[in-house]
Amino acid sequence: MAERSFAEEVEKLRLSAGDVFEGEAILAVTKALLQSGVAYIGGYQGAPISHLLDVFADATPLLNELDVRFESSASEASACAMLAASVNYPLRGAVAWKSVVGTNVASDALANIASGGVKGGAVIIVGEDYGEGSSIMQERTHAFAMKSQVWLLDPRPNLPKIVEMVEQSFELSEASNTPVMLELRIRACHLYGSFTAKDNVRPRFTQKDALENPVRDVDRIVLPPASFLHEREKIERRWPQAVEFIKQHRLNEFFGPTEGDVGVIVQGGLYNGLMRALELLGLADPFGRTELPIYCLNVVYPLIDDEVKAFCAGKRAVLLVEEGQPEFIEHALNTLLRQADLNTRIVGKEILPRAGEYSGEVLKKGVRAFLDRFAPERLVDSPEADTPHPTELTAMGADLPPRPPGFCTGCPERPIFTAMKLVEREIGPVHVSADIGCHLFSILPPFHLGNTTMGYGLGQAGSAAFNVEAGKRALAVMGDGGFWHNGLSSGIGNAVFNRSDNVTLIVDNNYSAATGGQDILSSRADNSWRSTRHAISDAVKGVGVKWVRQVNRTYDLKDMTSALRDAMTSREPGPKIVIAQSECMLNRQRREKPLFNKAVKSGERKVRERFGIDPDTCTGDHSCMRLSGCPSLTVKPNPDPLRRDPIAHVDNSCVGCGLCGEVSHAAVLCPSFYRAEMIYNPDWKDRLMAKIRKAVIGWLQTRADSARLARAI
Repeated sequence: MAERSFAEEVEKLRLSAGDVFEGEAILAVTKALLQSGVAYIGGYQGAPISHLLDVFADATPLLNELDVRFESSASEASACAMLAASVNYPLRGAVAWKSVVGTNVASDALANIASGGVKGGAVIIVGEDYGEGSSIMQERTHAFAMKSQVWLLDPRPNLPKIVEMVEQSFELSEASNTPVMLELRIRACHLYGSFTAKDNVRPRFTQKDALENPVRDVDRIVLPPASFLHEREKIERRWPQAVEFIKQHRLNEFFGPTEGDVGVIVQGGLYNGLMRALELLGLADPFGRTELPIYCLNVVYPLIDDEVKAFCAGKRAVLLVEEGQPEFIEHALNTLLRQADLNTRIVGKEILPRAGEYSGEVLKKGVRAFLDRFAPERLVDSPEADTPHPTELTAMGADLPPRPPGFCTGCPERPIFTAMKLVEREIGPVHVSADIGCHLFSILPPFHLGNTTMGYGLGQAGSAAFNVEAGKRALAVMGDGGFWHNGLSSGIGNAVFNRSDNVTLIVDNNYSAATGGQDILSSRADNSWRSTRHAISDAVKGVGVKWVRQVNRTYDLKDMTSALRDAMTSREPGPKIVIAQSECMLNRQRREKPLFNKAVKSGERKVRERFGIDPDTCTGDHSCMRLSGCPSLTVKPNPDPLRRDPIAHVDNSCVGCGLCGEVSHAAVLCPSFYRAEMIYNPDWKDRLMAKIRKAVIGWLQTRADSARLARAI
């Protein structure tokens, strides 16, 4: 069950030539693929292109009608390896993954297909996850494009342009026999707009055609002596063909006046931010008309020498807007201009930040600094005084409390790490090799667990060096998504082979939850297009693990703590595996809430569990928060005028998982927690019981008040 269903939106993919498509860029990209006659699609989910894989899945019936094969890949490496279908056959294929961690995983297959080249168009859609909203290390796809010499497109964030660039990517790939990478930043992925649709195109050549007429070309296989010729082929044939195609089809764009003493060269994906900065400075209008010459690089690799030289000729200085580092484009432009004996000054990182996201405010400041130095007359009529000063913006943000990411309300992973903290109270601190996924939030307050993280599914591999005799064992963590991605082989299988004595905790929440709730092999959900319900316990036993303990309800803190304690203290040799299983609460709520609300609206009797805290009993110790950290747990003023400490409080976002109460009892803290049942549309029995309870409680309260009064007298 994915985070978002596109079941209704995918109907827009059926639009015909002349129809106007309106919607999100993710859907527009899919429509562009179908208009291009793509034969197969694959990929691995990850922000900011997770929704693209969800769209592919929801559009499966349409893809089948068009004879387009969609493969939900096990990893980015397996996705990239799919492009092998385009090596010998005129099959157009597209795959997608998250940058740059996805490209890291796929790099072996990427290098091979880049070396041998392709016959059919091969396009890789990369979610360029760079900047403040990123969840990964701050690196760029550009380095991989240069390393393997695949062409890198960075389209201007505009739906017609994105659609055009997807279609042109296939043409460019086939014209130069080279895979093409098309990167989309998060703002581009979720951009809304419209474009004029074309008819969907069935593949001219299908996989069935290929299987029935196999072709073998040894020169395309990366094996000596052919592999030594591939490098020369890239430079002598493929590169010139790509440059010629880019020039002829004008994939890069020029805006503003043709003449001027200064100008701007900008990566296509940063164009909208640049235009906003120019608008704030009074140098452009909201419709894109600008007073500065702009060269927009929708293709950032390879650069087109003739276009660069023509744009820079006659200009004193050109501002290069290149996000991230190293400044690959800046170095290339300086080399190109010096070799052409052009004295145009390229100004980039000396004014703009060397690292960090280029937001509108950052670009406004950089453009202003550039013009102050090289064209101060351009800023005479600037309306910049109407916008907040940077120091004012800083002051506004200073009042906001820090808000680190954390587990969702009712998350079944929270009790796992509560149990780990309780076990540490008994055996002392342990080395925790963390992994990628929601469970990585355990490194933050209130748990403070996790020493390192090395990559998706590499939790166990990250603890391999600690497989030595000692008073304690290392504890590795991985999620079910990472387990099936590569953790089974690189972690568990490797631990069996090397006779590891460490402990691995596998968080099984039924989905690849951190990437949006996509189904995986071990999902319990029924899936019409995929095979699910393959138990993780069977897989680990299948590679030779003997000590396996499964907790089927992580909210049972006693059982969860017992399993971890046994694993950490067991005398049995070999790897110890604890599988902690409970469904992701977000996905559960997405499924159950609409059904619950519909039933209540129709008048059906429904019961919802809620937990609360007795304000007269709570001492204000707040240990429940320190061992839980649930967002529904907060504080409110103490009702007792003689006590100053605020008391704990459960707000209305509570989903009734019960962990807060479990924590309090497990840690022997306080009896202030209670469980209540909220009844919607009560029947006559419920109303009768409510009256009886009210009468009994009222009588007991009156009796207690009378007793207190008697003692006071």
